[in-house]
Parts: sequence; structure tokens; C-alpha cells
Amino acid sequence: MAKALFIQKKDITRFTAANGSIDTDKLLPYISMSQEIDITRLIGSKLYDKISADITAAPQTLTGNYLTLVNDYIKPTLIHYALMYALPYLSVTIGNGGVYRNNPENATALTSEEIDKMVEKERDAAQYYSTRMIDFLNFNASSMFPEYYTNSNNDISPDYEDTFGGWVMN
Repeated sequence: MAKALFIQKKDITRFTAANGSIDTDKLLPYISMSQEIDITRLIGSKLYDKISADITAAPQTLTGNYLTLVNDYIKPTLIHYALMYALPYLSVTIGNGGVYRNNPENATALTSEEIDKMVEKERDAAQYYSTRMIDFLNFNASSMFPEYYTNSNNDISPDYEDTFGGWVMN
């Protein structure tokens, strides 16, 4: 069975500062990972499964309120979470020859601190969009998305807020 992706790989390069010359195949695992980790966490298993089934149906049946949810709320959130996960690895290649960093001519690699700052900026953007999505769902789910409230037992129930306060070390 094909895995439903809620965004296309090109959405990341279209809607972020990521350059269009990125090998979009390098982004695919991070789209999948952030979708499974963050989007499932934010909307719950049942709503996630409903949207996935609508996307993979032949012909696609994602319409109405569900299409609005995906286009206006899930996509912007997913784009920034996926880039957040991908940033530390975009210049790294893992292959049979080992793990190595790609360094194009006339380029200077960023320090890990600079990459961490970029990751935090993407996390901030993702959290902004996820907060908007959670607010939209909390206000509209009872009339538009019944799956939002039907999670039980081993299902993942939705988070009703998306906050990351950072790490506090003494």
C-alpha cells in the first residue's frame, strides 16, 4: 500500500528558504517522519488515517473541510517540521563508503551552532502553524471532523497545544 504524503517534496523548496537545487529525494524521509511524528500527534490517529485514506483513494476523495484542513493548516505545519528535521542532514551523505559531508566549491559550511539556529527558526514557524491548526480544530472539529474525538486505547490522541519550551539545564 502506498503511503499518503500530505505535501509534495517541492512544497518545501517553494515555501521556505530552502534552495530549489536540493535533491528532493533527500527530503522525502523527513517529510514522512515529521508527518508520522508531528502531524499524527497534533491531529490524532483517526483523523490522520481518514485523511491518508482520502489521499490514497482512487480517485482521490479528499474534499471539503478535509481539503481545507490539509491545504490551510496541515501543509504549512508539515513543511516547517520536515525542514526542521532535514536541516542537520542536508549536507551529509550516508553511503557504502561511509558518512561524509558534501562541500561544494566556493562554499563555507555552517557551524553546528548556525544550523541549530536555523532548526530553531523552523521549529518556531512549525509551532506557529500548528497552534493555528489546533485552534481551528478545537473550534471546528465537533461539527467538521468527528474523527478528531474518536481515538481510544492504542490510538494516538491529538495534542491540544504544541509548545516546546526548550531545554533548561542547571
